[in-house]
Amino acid sequence: MCVCQTMEVGKHGKNTTHTGSRGVLLEPFSHQVGGHSSMMRYDDHTVCKPLITREQRFYESLPPEMKEFTPEYKGVVSVCFEGDSDGYINLVAYPYVESEALEQDDTPERDQPRRKHSRRSLNKSGSGSEHKEEKAGLTSETSESSQDTKSLKCFHSDVPFQMLDGNSSVSSEKISFNPWSLRCHKQQLSRMRSESKERKLYKFLLLENVVHHFKFPCVLDLKMGTRQHGDDASEEKAARQMKKCAQSTSATLGVRVCGMQVYQLNTGHYLCRNKYYGRGLSIEGFRSALCQYLHNGIELRKDLFDPILSKLQSLKAVLERQASYRFYSSSLLIIYDGKDTRSETYLERKAEMRLKQVDFSLADKLQEVGSTESVSFQPKVDVRMIDFAHSTFKGFRDDPTVHDGPDMGYVFGLESLINIIGQMRDENQ
Repeated sequence: MCVCQTMEVGKHGKNTTHTGSRGVLLEPFSHQVGGHSSMMRYDDHTVCKPLITREQRFYESLPPEMKEFTPEYKGVVSVCFEGDSDGYINLVAYPYVESEALEQDDTPERDQPRRKHSRRSLNKSGSGSEHKEEKAGLTSETSESSQDTKSLKCFHSDVPFQMLDGNSSVSSEKISFNPWSLRCHKQQLSRMRSESKERKLYKFLLLENVVHHFKFPCVLDLKMGTRQHGDDASEEKAARQMKKCAQSTSATLGVRVCGMQVYQLNTGHYLCRNKYYGRGLSIEGFRSALCQYLHNGIELRKDLFDPILSKLQSLKAVLERQASYRFYSSSLLIIYDGKDTRSETYLERKAEMRLKQVDFSLADKLQEVGSTESVSFQPKVDVRMIDFAHSTFKGFRDDPTVHDGPDMGYVFGLESLINIIGQMRDENQ
């Protein structure tokens, strides 16, 4: 455990050392639906994740036209363990100081960053937002072998999450975080604690929280491309990744489901799926998963088809211009709000028409009319590329392998998405 100076927890969850240095108490990010590294909430607009140098460099090297489709990179923080009076271990972030950062791993993916980030990187992320004072962590008194089974003291959410099992039935257990978020958080704490016999600081990337605009974020995490292993993968790892692709829709469609959460208007909770569900889907199963993602428990959100298609087509055009880029093992997030003013108004109008026995297809036609009223029904949709630990392009970090042309495996996945969603739209007009 980090033997940092004694902390005084402020009323907003901020921690202050006796020397005046301020830290930020990190929370598990409740809306993480996929991935293997734990995402932590830094503040309302910012999340952080364990730093991998290749990913950091990639964010720093992004072409301007790609930045619309990626989270904003906000710098680096140092993170360490600190125990509280209840015996719980917390993760606390401090401004990154290069001389204090210790080696996290000997592998090339986790070597030390070469560029120092000042406190401006920390301040840029808006560290003045309020934090809840509850803790999230594992008890410091537990043995390492039992850490992953200890329950977490969670920050409570007003909206519960429920996991769908393999038979598509809903689990009776309701929790305050996406189940995958809790899984990743527990594993991350267990790994870090087992490595922290002595004082140790970890480096985390600060990234934009891409769901902060959404009140009830519905998130679909898609693993993109027909190939997942990086150029530097061992033969064993490459074989494992190729097998996963061959046995899933990654091979047939260039895309597979890695996780999702969908807000249900009829029950007031999120339904969740994880990557194991996505790996077993057929092409038809993948299509059904997209339908489930776009269904709010009452009806299919047909108003989302055009905004999503527009975003995907724009991203496809951008990536087709990126010669030599490869986004191996990266994911694509599709996000919309499960319950905002626009969707509520839209659903209320349709319900009113049903009561009056009016053809409720007229409600859909309202969106096609070029009036001010119809514009208010246009739902907000976001599409973002994430996870660049295995990405590369010509001249990047002296990578020996140089690829020609755009990443056609990724583009193929986008084309499959566009075709399937386009067919869904046409079938539901």
